[in-house]
Amino acid sequence: MQLYNTLSAEERAELIDQAGKQRLTLSFYAYAKIENPQQFRNDLFLAWNQLDALGRTYVAKEGINAQMSVPAENFEAFRETLEAYDFMRGIRLNVAVEHDDHSFLKLTVKVRDKIVADGLNDETFDVTNIGVHLKAKEFNQILEDPNTIVVDFRNHYESEIGHFKGAITPDVETFRESLPIINEQLQNHKEDKNLVMYCTGGIRCEKASAYFKHQGFKNVFQLEGGIINYAKQIKEEGLESKFIGKNFVFDHRLGERITDDIVSQCHQCGKPCDNHTNCENEGCHLLFIQCDECKAVMENCCSTECKEIIHMPLVDQVKLRRGVKNGNMIFRKGKSDKLLFKHSGDLSDVSLAKADEKEIQKPVAIRQKIKIKKVLLGKAEHYYVKAQVGLFSIENQEINLGDKILISGPTTGNQELILEKMLVNGIESSSAKVGDKITFEVPFRVRLSDKLFKIIS
Repeated sequence: MQLYNTLSAEERAELIDQAGKQRLTLSFYAYAKIENPQQFRNDLFLAWNQLDALGRTYVAKEGINAQMSVPAENFEAFRETLEAYDFMRGIRLNVAVEHDDHSFLKLTVKVRDKIVADGLNDETFDVTNIGVHLKAKEFNQILEDPNTIVVDFRNHYESEIGHFKGAITPDVETFRESLPIINEQLQNHKEDKNLVMYCTGGIRCEKASAYFKHQGFKNVFQLEGGIINYAKQIKEEGLESKFIGKNFVFDHRLGERITDDIVSQCHQCGKPCDNHTNCENEGCHLLFIQCDECKAVMENCCSTECKEIIHMPLVDQVKLRRGVKNGNMIFRKGKSDKLLFKHSGDLSDVSLAKADEKEIQKPVAIRQKIKIKKVLLGKAEHYYVKAQVGLFSIENQEINLGDKILISGPTTGNQELILEKMLVNGIESSSAKVGDKITFEVPFRVRLSDKLFKIIS
């Protein structure tokens, strides 16, 4: 019974292209008491895998939070897999404004302690006592009320490229940071102001609104379905958009355009730009805003240091990362001191430029990543640290000396090698077939989650 992915992102992208079917990008969430999250997770994976559904889903005892890519022809069948559960009957599916067949390339369903890391003790307040939901038209109306305070409960790298006019945009990197900041900032307005909040799809506000009502705020409102649903409604109803710029999304697109206003700058040169990228250096991978000109000059890197590192031999790159316990620090979002034009906190509502058809970046990130064609050979089974030797099982096709191989994993990244010497079932050999165990020198740490590929072009 297959309960996990067996294909790489690149292989999945190629299959999607070959299928030639339109896919929809959507998100949804639901708070509910789930007695057995692991079984619930397994059941969902089996059902969704049959429908060729892809995406990232978190399941916990408190509910489900999902961002998905589903073939358009399987949309109703997908909805049926949700409505098989009482707490998801009639659930709102936030369908993206812009679609890309490659928005998600793996089906990942994980069991977590919480579906959103909010840092709250849910036992101390009623999480179901939430703020009033507002549709787009109602949201626009309440924003005109001088007694309204609107708060963006997203992170700084999200609000920087787009936000509602006049919104408070906390300078935070996580949702949990914003809650005490806003609570302290608005202590004197618990009864005389409308506290109106929004986020990407609504899930953060669902919890935040209950928290602030618990803190004594009398008039608490939230944007129903978040920015995603708002963008859909203003388009369908011909309403004015009070949101300006781009909406950051957590898939390969990294953003979908709501208005043609560009409200942010390239973090390297200051040119109006709202396209996020990740630093090419595997040891950095910083998320930041980079224009096409800087992307070409800096080779998709955030600094000259990282640019130099990507041209170093793989062995030397691995040595630099060895023993450095960066953790999540390497994934800090646009906060590097190397970036001269980063902004956060009190953001301007002024449009710096307009995006025309040529400037609107289409989601090409994954296509850029498909630089090589490869086939899955097998998986890692052990790594002998002192000898720097990896043990792999061959489950598909044969492998020969001289083959160009790739070892890939969430932590390892994508590392290419030429197979110059190997032991097959303990004996030196020039080839191995399905069922064999092979060992060979690997100049970097191999993990059990790593897969072994043969590069064929």
